[in-house]
Amino acid sequence: MPDCYKGNVDGESRFRRRVKLVTSLVSYRRADFTIAVVGATVFAFGTVASSWVLRWVIDNVIIERFDSGSIDAKAAVAGIAIFVLVAVVRAAGVIVRRTWAGKAQWGIAEDLSGEAIDAVVRQPVPWHRRQSTGDLMTRVGVDVEAAVQVVAPLPFSTGVVLMLLIASGGLIAADVQLGVLATLVFPLIMSLNLVYQKRADRWYDLAQAELAKLSSAAHESFEAVTVVKAFGAEAREASRLSEIAFRVRSARVQAIRVRSLFETLLDVVPNVASVLIVLLGSYRVADGAMTVGDLASFIYIFALLVFPLRIIGYAFSEMPRSQAGFDRVKQLVREPVEADPRDRLRNVPGDVVLEEVTIEQGDGRVVLSDVSCRFPSGALTAVVGPTGSGKTTLLHALAGLLAPSRGLISGPLGDSAIVFQEPFLLSGSIRENIALGRPIDDSMMSKGISVAQAEFVLDLPGGLDAVVGERGVGLSGGQRQRIALARAIVGSPHVLLLDDTTSALDPSTEAAVLEGLRRSLGDTTIIAVSSRPSLVANADWVIFIDDGRIVDRGRHEEIAARTEAYSLLMSTYESDRS
Repeated sequence: MPDCYKGNVDGESRFRRRVKLVTSLVSYRRADFTIAVVGATVFAFGTVASSWVLRWVIDNVIIERFDSGSIDAKAAVAGIAIFVLVAVVRAAGVIVRRTWAGKAQWGIAEDLSGEAIDAVVRQPVPWHRRQSTGDLMTRVGVDVEAAVQVVAPLPFSTGVVLMLLIASGGLIAADVQLGVLATLVFPLIMSLNLVYQKRADRWYDLAQAELAKLSSAAHESFEAVTVVKAFGAEAREASRLSEIAFRVRSARVQAIRVRSLFETLLDVVPNVASVLIVLLGSYRVADGAMTVGDLASFIYIFALLVFPLRIIGYAFSEMPRSQAGFDRVKQLVREPVEADPRDRLRNVPGDVVLEEVTIEQGDGRVVLSDVSCRFPSGALTAVVGPTGSGKTTLLHALAGLLAPSRGLISGPLGDSAIVFQEPFLLSGSIRENIALGRPIDDSMMSKGISVAQAEFVLDLPGGLDAVVGERGVGLSGGQRQRIALARAIVGSPHVLLLDDTTSALDPSTEAAVLEGLRRSLGDTTIIAVSSRPSLVANADWVIFIDDGRIVDRGRHEEIAARTEAYSLLMSTYESDRS
């Protein structure tokens, strides 16, 4: 769909923003919205027609009964038949309007959330690293729901405008004085709507922004729950969340206060006008300026218009919230797609090669500096170094998660898989977590589970169909690592990247995993960041990295013999394990 919405422009009037909001939303589901408007139009004509029928029945049946002392049976039957017909037409209009208005509203929500999700998915990993997950979740969920709240009452509001035009002409034609009094109520209510929007806009904008911050903070707190508990920071986190929640509450309360005053006035103004119409109308009837039927029809149509006017008021009251939600969603959708680091990788068969690769952080700090090395095809290469030396950054660059500032990375990296130190499991079944949407048959699944030493999944209630829960809650760290490893193995990648993947495994299980990898993935290049002496000692090659530079490379025994820093580090690893 063409994006006809351009957002909030400096100096742009509130009215133009609202028009752009409505036209942009309707453009997603024009057909459904048009049918809903047709239904509302039928209801509008039926409502006005019912007042005409009422006037005819009163003047030609009821008044005639008092004047002549007898009832005209044909007129009475005709009046009842017309009343029933008009009622059926109005009911049909209501059914059509409500059905297709609902389809339009939630169809637009589906399309809008799809746009937002597509925008998120298109962005590469570096973009996601800078975003708050909670804020993104709010934009594709809460903000989308807020944006479409104005859609449902719009078709009815369109029909009401038509009804007001027809009824206003009829009211003035029936009696000029009463007609002018009644029609003055309509612009008065519209003026109240404009004042309301002006006062409510800032509070709804603030509430949506603070709600996003609350969602983001709650997500961060959940992500770091172990760190929070380890440092005894529960009270501080609760205080932080409470402060943000208080700001959300304050903004919502202010918005509700403005809305409450607005809705009170919406009740008072039409009711006061109704009382004045009855008083003035009784004098007009007594003077012979209008008939009882005219007055009854007048009061009836005005009473029928009061509720639709409230619907217009409801539509206006939802505008600020919908505007705030829509602006936030469109801001995400219009975010330019950044360059994908994977496009910088040179996908060629053979060894994995880095040529003078330099990677800098966003603040300009150099993490890897002029790194040149080769990872032989089909070999297991261990990457070793102290904390903060750049090991994980190197692995992420090979996986295409980070783009080098300078240099070239080449190899069969178009078919690579990475297993992180902290494996992420979805809230689904074991099978879904391993397959991850790929067409994985049973033999491939069995191979991956066997190599990863993850046969424990078969003993779970339900086996592969057992649901692991959010982030694999209920499973140990080692079990989650083995499921994540099985996920990478089932695709038989050309390059397998392991970020301290065996850190939570006991030595015997780790040895079995390494043996299974060598046996089943003999042609796969395995690059493993590790602090496990057992894995490093069994690697074909070792690269020792420190302070973003390669210090030494070769076999484990050779580097240990000639590089003191490496020997000391491995001794420290051994001591820690002991």
